[in-house]
Amino acid sequence: MELQGCTALVTGANRDLGRVFAQQLLERGARKVYATARNAELVDLPGVEALRLDITDPRSVAAAAEVAGDVTLLVNNAGVSLSQNLVDGDLDKIRLVVETHLFGTLQMIRAFAPVLSAHGGGAILNVLSNLSWMSFDGNNSYAVAKAAQWSLTNGVRLELARQGTLVSGLVFGPTETETMKAYNLDAVMNDPADIVRTALDGIAAGRIEIVADEFGAAAKASLSGEPRGFVLATTSS
Repeated sequence: MELQGCTALVTGANRDLGRVFAQQLLERGARKVYATARNAELVDLPGVEALRLDITDPRSVAAAAEVAGDVTLLVNNAGVSLSQNLVDGDLDKIRLVVETHLFGTLQMIRAFAPVLSAHGGGAILNVLSNLSWMSFDGNNSYAVAKAAQWSLTNGVRLELARQGTLVSGLVFGPTETETMKAYNLDAVMNDPADIVRTALDGIAAGRIEIVADEFGAAAKASLSGEPRGFVLATTSS
């Protein structure tokens, strides 16, 4: 897909990877970038069109699709991580994590698929995780949600092939975002700019699966063996 001249919508664009996506899309010559967030006033990136959007609210999603009827690239980046395990975690928080990543992403795709079709097909990028393919004791609810989002990505790809829409999944591991910094982890982490650059290069090349780092590559390789959990690599190791 040609990124220069595209019209993109990025969810969760007020910070972290979403903000970097919006910024790099502008730098690559996007005609317009809708930078969305639940609190649109928090979007502080010059050159974007800030738009209020809560992907878990069907009315909010429908309103965004009505406003952004010229989108040719949808970046499903918004998400939530609440550090809940499955057996003894808070069930309401687990539901929220799954609701956000699975049904929030699905609602966005359902709303914007006709928009993309009207403009020749376009592309969808779903921001996944190495935990789409591995579990992580301490945040297994996130792993379940991302595994479901990965399966969603593969299913939607088949369904939207007939309208010529590229559907890509981005897989990567721990990245230095505000969310990760809040955990004060002594962990090896990616530079967000590197992950986004690799992702956009992949979209430009028409790739359906973009494994952006060694964590993603290791997770994919692990699928051929016995299931095992992900272990954070520390900077001191």
